[in-house]
Amino acid sequence: MRILHTSDWHLGRIFHGIYLTDDQAHVLAQLIRLAAYTRPDVILITGDIYDRSVPPTEAIKLLDEVLSAILMDCKIPVILITGNHDSPERLTFGTRLMARQGLHLVGQLTDQLKPVVIHDAHGPVYFCPAPYAEPPLVRERLLAPDAANHEQAALAVIGHLTASIPHGARRVLLAHAFVAGGVESESERPLSVGGTGAVSAACFQGFQYAALGHLHQPQDIGGQARYAGSLLKYSFSEAHHRKSVTLAELDSAGNITYEAIPLSPRRDVRRLEGFFTDILAGPQNGESRDDYIMVTLKDTGAILDVIGKLRAVYPNVLHLERPCLTTGGELRGPGGDHRRLNEADLFASFFEQVTGAPLDAGQNKVFIETLEAFNRQEREVRP
Repeated sequence: MRILHTSDWHLGRIFHGIYLTDDQAHVLAQLIRLAAYTRPDVILITGDIYDRSVPPTEAIKLLDEVLSAILMDCKIPVILITGNHDSPERLTFGTRLMARQGLHLVGQLTDQLKPVVIHDAHGPVYFCPAPYAEPPLVRERLLAPDAANHEQAALAVIGHLTASIPHGARRVLLAHAFVAGGVESESERPLSVGGTGAVSAACFQGFQYAALGHLHQPQDIGGQARYAGSLLKYSFSEAHHRKSVTLAELDSAGNITYEAIPLSPRRDVRRLEGFFTDILAGPQNGESRDDYIMVTLKDTGAILDVIGKLRAVYPNVLHLERPCLTTGGELRGPGGDHRRLNEADLFASFFEQVTGAPLDAGQNKVFIETLEAFNRQEREVRP
């Protein structure tokens, strides 16, 4: 069984004010060509298809074009689960109709959730799609009162999916989760505001392969689980990443091997650090002047029209930092760098700056409950 695994497309993403739809279309065209060349038996897409629950029309059109090319031109079945950025109701509209064409959209968590079975020359492989769902939803939909946290919720969903699979059958999991030990990036939205949203790799025991989504850096977790990583670099913290899709081979005995196949972006995301005159010398070593650039200047003196002069050389300079301007200044808030803080820490810092008193435990609890309720409402479409 040949499996092509991709994740975290985030269609409709805005990067420092730039819509990335054309950049995403560029790499998705590579994915379509790769699928036509490698002829996988199935393509797995493990969540965060869109960047937000109500995506722009350009993102919807792009997804329609890509899935149509894979299903109708390449005739390759697709199993797709929703992530924490997606609206299950919107993304999985027409699920039963599209399943007849080989597109298995799994977003709604119900007690009817079951594996998708695909056969190869050696028999069936059971693909277990576990869409992202918060613990309260798992408790309600699967009648799992013990699902108090993300790990217990994951175990409840996995237990439900595998209950009917014959013993010894080959099985593959699709999940959108933060697995303990995984390397995070700045562009990921935390799965839990208060406490931890992590699950352990032990949850995936019994699967030949766990195809994971959520973390944006391609990486292995344990022996049988892997994050395919995001489609593009979505923050400057990912400048060192090499984005890819994963091509896996599952043999008749259930042994899995896989390789990362790189994607070539329309524009790279890079960080430049140095003195102003050196950076104005332009790209080095064949690098493109049109890449998305973050510049950190070492100069300590005043520079007239710094961003304008930089953009004359690098048109897509999107962020500028001058450490000398903050040296010795007062950095308010935990950690100093607001980009590395979650919503709870940011609000606690804001509250203390406004009121002059730290946020107490009761107030923090109310804030977390309110924010989590808002996040659930954003993802769910209520009648």
